Amino acid sequence: MTTALPETEYQALLQASELQPDPDQAKAVAALARLHRDLIDLPATRNRGERSKPRLSTVLFSWLGDPKPAPRGVYLYGGVGRGKSMLMDLFYRGAPVVSKRRVHFHEFMLDIHARLKEWHALSAREKVQLGGRANDDDPMPFIARTIIQESRLLCFDELQVTDIADAMVLTRLFKELFVQGVIVVATSNREPDELYKNGLNRQRFLPFIEQIKEKLEVVRLDGPVDYRYSRLKGAQTYFYPVNEETTMQLAAIFFRLTDRRIEDRAKVPSEELTVKGRKLFVPKAARGVAVFSFKRLCANPLGTADYLAIARTYHTVIMVAIPQLTAEMNDSTRRFVHFIDALYEHGVKFLCSAMVPLPSLYTGGDLSFEFERTKSRLTEMQSEDYLVRGHGKFIVDQ
Repeated sequence: MTTALPETEYQALLQASELQPDPDQAKAVAALARLHRDLIDLPATRNRGERSKPRLSTVLFSWLGDPKPAPRGVYLYGGVGRGKSMLMDLFYRGAPVVSKRRVHFHEFMLDIHARLKEWHALSAREKVQLGGRANDDDPMPFIARTIIQESRLLCFDELQVTDIADAMVLTRLFKELFVQGVIVVATSNREPDELYKNGLNRQRFLPFIEQIKEKLEVVRLDGPVDYRYSRLKGAQTYFYPVNEETTMQLAAIFFRLTDRRIEDRAKVPSEELTVKGRKLFVPKAARGVAVFSFKRLCANPLGTADYLAIARTYHTVIMVAIPQLTAEMNDSTRRFVHFIDALYEHGVKFLCSAMVPLPSLYTGGDLSFEFERTKSRLTEMQSEDYLVRGHGKFIVDQ
């Protein structure tokens, strides 16, 4: 297991001119380096293998807490494209912890709600067999134990709360997680005091904010450079036709966005998203950028839930090989319309290769009205105003 120091990794990126000197980023690196050193001295956890995501039915023992208090985590917040996720990933790769998990916060909350549903479906006998109490109506201590058995270090990307169900769960869950010794690193566009602002029953959420400020070192990143936008500024986003040249142009943008060498294309990892209990395969993904083919997302029977999961998880999506859409392809066209709607509503950056120019993309008739909106959105998604928008659903907190 590599334990590369965050300062070393960061200095290498500066020397390679992949980053510019940024005082805010330097402060964040210092905080992450402090946590890295604290983790080196951390007593070993009982889980010595890679995370296998056991469900409630596979938990065989309770967590025995370490006598030494857990190190203080780190909370990075600031504007879009300031390098929060990049720095967290840099830290995560070298973190000297065997059991660790890096996950988009929305995906984590979907997992928690699934665990809650599973717990409430258990009989009293099953709860006892799994280490709980027969008449225990609070599943949070048990769920916290299962999480920390899987991952001692949790790294959350894009922590935001707009849903009252999430808000009500978070305070109780994280109280238990911190008691049992979990270490958290999180990124967010909002400072802790702004989370769930104006939300329903927000007073019940305030203890979670206080926990964040107590258990995590809060660091603001608000430097002058929007790194994400600077790597897309002036770049073409809609390529046609579909050929080797346009494929290579999109590939070059992908590697520029993800700080990877194009020579290492074979090493780009795949991922899986969990959508309503099933797996959605992501062929290539790195640093919040995902790559799909039109066929995978629109010719297969996927729905709005799948597209929303993608939109919430990735700040940039690249789609390759969009055909000219005809009347015989209405099902695929309708899915494409829904997919673009989900990306647009969440501010996701969209790049693609298509067989024909955008004005000629749809030649059918039944969906002409709906597709006019899609063409309008695809046009807007190429604009500078759209490219500087933040990632996340643009709604007023409930």
